[in-house]
This record gives sequence, C-alpha cells and structure tokens, in this order.
Amino acid sequence: MAKEKIEQLTTSYEDRLLESLKDPLEAQAYLEAALEEYEQTGETDPLLLALKDVAKAQGGIGALSQRAGLNREHLYRVLSSKSQPRLDKLLAIVSGLGFRIRLEPQKSLV
Repeated sequence: MAKEKIEQLTTSYEDRLLESLKDPLEAQAYLEAALEEYEQTGETDPLLLALKDVAKAQGGIGALSQRAGLNREHLYRVLSSKSQPRLDKLLAIVSGLGFRIRLEPQKSLV
C-alpha cells in the first residue's frame, strides 16, 4: 500500500524532464548541451536522444514528422542511435521542433 501511495505522489525522471522541455527555453538549453557534448566527443547518441526527448515533450514523433515534413517511420529511424542523420534531415527536425542552428566563431579562433 505504501509503495502505491509513493508512486502516486511522485513522478518519474522522464515525466519531469518532458514537462520541463515543453518550455522552449528549457528545450533550447537541453539541445545546446547535447550539441556541445557532440562537439566534444563526436558521439551522436546524446544529441539524438535530446531531439527525441524534445519531440516527445512537444506532442510526439508523429506531430514532429508532420511539422518537419518527414515520414514518421523514417523519422524514428533517423533518431535511432543506429543512424547518422544527413544534414538536411537534421535541419528539418530542428526546424520542426521550432529551432534553427546558428553558427558562431569558436572561442579559440576569436
């Protein structure tokens, strides 16, 4: 009985994360952190996971596929960790989430 009560009164990490990612500024910060991780390590998994999380928070992969103009099944494949998305697909996804990618000089070059 106590376990059921605790589960009713608490939310999962994912539920809290998805709720926070409904805020565009939170989603932006989350995606920027994932992009910085990619820049440092070259690993695409954190970036793809962040894109999926923001998509879930904004209504799911189906809604994103409509906004991005991409087939839903293809979008699932693009966002899987087995994929290396093409730039045009990545830009469509980012745009469908309501963002754009901007360039800025690297600190070491300024």
